[in-house]
Amino acid sequence: MRVRPFEDVVAEHGATVLRVCRAVVGPVDAEDAWSETFLSALRAYPDLPSDANVEAWLVTIAHRRAIDVGRARSRRAVPVDSPPDRPSARDDPAARHPDLWSALQRLPDKQRLAVAYHHIVGLPFAEIAELLGNSPDAARRAAADGIKTLRRIYPEDETT
Repeated sequence: MRVRPFEDVVAEHGATVLRVCRAVVGPVDAEDAWSETFLSALRAYPDLPSDANVEAWLVTIAHRRAIDVGRARSRRAVPVDSPPDRPSARDDPAARHPDLWSALQRLPDKQRLAVAYHHIVGLPFAEIAELLGNSPDAARRAAADGIKTLRRIYPEDETT
């Protein structure tokens, strides 16, 4: 059972927790991580053993919460003046690269099919293996070899 009020813990270790948060996520998101740290700590504080190292416990929580805040920040949309020009994943690659199909036709059958099924259609190698009558490793190898050959015979493909 805790005798020491949580407010005292915050007052004593708040600066340390803030430094940890700043070190992990930088000054912009440090206050959010600091708040998340003490919210988590407040919930767990009543069950903390009386002989626990409170500072080390808070630093551990701060580190984890700061990572969570950083991950959340990385998923937030960033406003821009106009969206970037990107082709749709459903667009026909031949519309952007008219010579692509002729380059694909130059590949051996299994390589061409593995490249098309995986990189254009998006099938996993296990399904490609069933279609081609080989193993997933062989399908993966055929696709890799096909891409390697395409990069050699169709160098424009490297820029996209």
